Amino acid sequence: MDTEKDPFIMCKGCHRRSRKSQWESHYYTCPVCGKLKNISAPYRLSIVFDSGTMKIANASLSSEDPLDFPGYKEKLKEAEEKTGLKETAVTAVGKISGVKTVCIVLDSRFFMGSMSRACGEKITKAIEYADRHKLPLVIFSASGGARMQEGMFSLWQMAKTADAVEQYSRDGGLYISVLTHPTTGGVTASFATLGDITLAEPGALIGFAGPRVIEQTIGKKLPKGFQRAEYLYEHGFVDAIVPRDELKSTLTELLMLHGYKVTGGKNGR
Repeated sequence: MDTEKDPFIMCKGCHRRSRKSQWESHYYTCPVCGKLKNISAPYRLSIVFDSGTMKIANASLSSEDPLDFPGYKEKLKEAEEKTGLKETAVTAVGKISGVKTVCIVLDSRFFMGSMSRACGEKITKAIEYADRHKLPLVIFSASGGARMQEGMFSLWQMAKTADAVEQYSRDGGLYISVLTHPTTGGVTASFATLGDITLAEPGALIGFAGPRVIEQTIGKKLPKGFQRAEYLYEHGFVDAIVPRDELKSTLTELLMLHGYKVTGGKNGR
């Protein structure tokens, strides 16, 4: 087999190498140990939406430099060139097993999924669209928190997005929050933890401050696995841990349980 067309990828967990085609067939989960590899927003959308139904919204909305922060514009340009995205959040409308749904994905490749003013605006617009059109809402979070280069402009997005979720919930909308690795900081403290149902990917780090910061603050060693999805599930913070290859079928079942008319396409792309 041509290794240029099908190169090896090393797992950061077990340090074993597997071919790219094997990773792809396992939804970028290590074929040896099962550790998840971070994936792009477009790819995540492709594995939950029915083929040919996805429409990206507000793709041109991008970050500015409200504080004239040194080097920020250059870093934004680098992130855009690296990822092909204009901002952390990617918002789309498509069908999950025949059910029209609004999905929001935070892409950790773009500024570590941090929440800028533009990111908050995209998220809010998508939630408001789901509210107006009475559509279910699924948000995949992956974030290092607020974007320090935008200061208070970033922190304001916590209240803005939380308020949009609150209004959506008051109007009877179904919000499924999926916490992926890592979900931390201001995103955890706002919309990510306000779902009617909260799912998590295996091994995801979920919390406000990181474990090392907490240990240094309280002067104590934290329990093993603290802030990982499995620990949070055991303590009632997460409703279910869902492997990546079961994500679409799980979302389909939840939509069906909440009265949506499900059709085919339950098991993958």
